[in-house]
Amino acid sequence: MIQTFTELAALRQQVRQWKQQGLRVALVPTMGNLHGGHHSLVQLARQYADKVVTSIFVNPTQFGPNEDFSRYPRTPEADVAGLEQAGCDAVWLPSVEAMYPLGVELTTLMRVPGVSEVLEGAHRPGHFDGVCTVVARLFLQVQPDVAVFGRKDFQQLAVIRQMVEELSFPVQLVGAPIVREDSGLAKSSRNQYLDAAQTEVATTLHRTLLGMREGYIAGQDRARIEAEATASLQAAGFQVDYAVLRTPDLKEPPHEGGPRVALLAARLGSTRLIDNLEF
Repeated sequence: MIQTFTELAALRQQVRQWKQQGLRVALVPTMGNLHGGHHSLVQLARQYADKVVTSIFVNPTQFGPNEDFSRYPRTPEADVAGLEQAGCDAVWLPSVEAMYPLGVELTTLMRVPGVSEVLEGAHRPGHFDGVCTVVARLFLQVQPDVAVFGRKDFQQLAVIRQMVEELSFPVQLVGAPIVREDSGLAKSSRNQYLDAAQTEVATTLHRTLLGMREGYIAGQDRARIEAEATASLQAAGFQVDYAVLRTPDLKEPPHEGGPRVALLAARLGSTRLIDNLEF
């Protein structure tokens, strides 16, 4: 039977009991409105820990002034039911007041320079400050041995990894593979904002990533690969924020050869989608 916690003291008491029994605890941070991709994170966490806690919190500090915080779907009852089927042991459902007791305006913010300032950070100023702020608080609240994050948010994982390493958080980070529909579209809570026609167009994202990989393997130069990817997305009806090739640490490649990650962010109508492909 899954346990649901809305009070931090009760959650900490349970985690403490687990650890006194010598059990490892995993955390899967989410903003709710969960789908199969999230459930796969729980199942992966099971491979690294004896008990899995999933947090559900729509974090106001990571949304910009013109972003979708107010309309972000909140489905806690369905989320808890799905998590129980996925094998989760406990759900942490903090209020905004529990997460930010002094209020959002007076909260202490975390900031990771460098890796947080490019790509998503450049297009969504302050976004990663909010992400790191809430993740650091979740680590302190739950005190997990391991935390699992999806690789669809590739830059987010890189930013959190830098924060964990620099501040010596005693947490093992695990990056989970992207879960896709049969069409190749990455599972995302924001996909539900798309109508049927837009959902079909959105499959262009994955095809474009595959094309970027093919171009790289064929020896095309980076500028050409990025230009062709941008043109492909624009032709499909996207407004493109970026379509780039980077090294795994998100730097511009200094030379040809070596591992790469292709990253895309583009808006279809009012919905902004991201995706990536490592190779």
